[in-house]
Amino acid sequence: MTTARSSLFLTLTLITMFVSSPVSAHGVIPKQFFDETSRQIQFPDTAEFKTLVLDPHTHSSFSDGHVWPSVRVAEALFDGLDALAITEHLEWQPHRADVPHPDRNRAYEIALEANGDNELMIIAGAEITRALPAGHINALFISDANKLVKHPELEDQTDVRAYYEGAGQWPAQEAVNAANDQGAFLFWNHAWWGSDFPNGMPKAPKFHKDNAKRNLIHGIEIANGDSYSEESFQIALDLGLTLIGVSDIHGLIDWDFVPHEGGHRPVTLVLAKEKSQASMREALFDGRTVVWFKNLLIGRKDNVQALLAASMIVKSATYKKGSDILTLEIQNVSDASFQLQNMSGMTLTGSADIVDIEPQAVTTVGVRTGTRKDQLSIQFAVLNALTKPKKVAKFKLNIDAIDAL
Repeated sequence: MTTARSSLFLTLTLITMFVSSPVSAHGVIPKQFFDETSRQIQFPDTAEFKTLVLDPHTHSSFSDGHVWPSVRVAEALFDGLDALAITEHLEWQPHRADVPHPDRNRAYEIALEANGDNELMIIAGAEITRALPAGHINALFISDANKLVKHPELEDQTDVRAYYEGAGQWPAQEAVNAANDQGAFLFWNHAWWGSDFPNGMPKAPKFHKDNAKRNLIHGIEIANGDSYSEESFQIALDLGLTLIGVSDIHGLIDWDFVPHEGGHRPVTLVLAKEKSQASMREALFDGRTVVWFKNLLIGRKDNVQALLAASMIVKSATYKKGSDILTLEIQNVSDASFQLQNMSGMTLTGSADIVDIEPQAVTTVGVRTGTRKDQLSIQFAVLNALTKPKKVAKFKLNIDAIDAL
């Protein structure tokens, strides 16, 4: 399916998929809608773990999003996600007059119903919404969102601002504790948000330092929507927090990230032992993540290098007759394109030590090895992969068998 047709198909599907469904009032999304699409996010499993694609921060009309939860599920299926969390603001409820819902689990329940028996995992989650020092905090793998919010008594239940301010009187620490009582994985959202840090350069407040030390806050977003925060990356390293990337989508994925034109939502690539919510939760607590943001891969060294090793494979290595120049065919089995900088003493024939490895394709690279080799290792810096702020990943391409024609 072409990208233009895929985008049109998604738009028409989102508009019509629930109109004639015989299953229920909201409808189950049929599998056949998502069997063929060119926009699915694909990364290979590493040598040790399965690579699961997760968007852990999205919204629907049950808080301040603009679509029904079933649309979030449809988008996730089109994007080939393994897991999705719809994390509604518990306190900020701008649609209260139109979508009154005392049960804060309702968006999750509708998403589960819409997903039916599709393989997408729907994770129960919510967003605790405060000003600093707590800021916004997502809680995943919860059992009851209602226990994370205290409803204020109001004469006018449709007064959005009064409800938000009233619900915010319950201490944020109590909400964090309640989420941890349910075994939740908690992460600090968009720490660089202009309302909290006008210069966009966050510093961890005592609230987050103390909760990280007590293992009550477990992760931090370093990429959200269209922005990446180097300072949040450093906070993660300083406090031992898991690196998280999210769409934080409120409108439509197609509008904000234009996948039909080659864009993609930011996601968290979770390195899990198996495809299950329990295994994904374990991996998140263990910090086994890589963030994919605008073709930038960001993660701790071991996780990034494992993903790079799985993504780029030597398909063939050949010396042609009469030539001592090695012809390499490098197959990229991921959706990321890689910009490699040659760090070896050898030179490349087609570029000044910079080579682009295209996604889901085979790239041919000529290497001047000086003399013919039976085996070879070439060290590269991956310019679009970070293991620390401003520090790019290193990748060694090992060539164990070289053919001579």
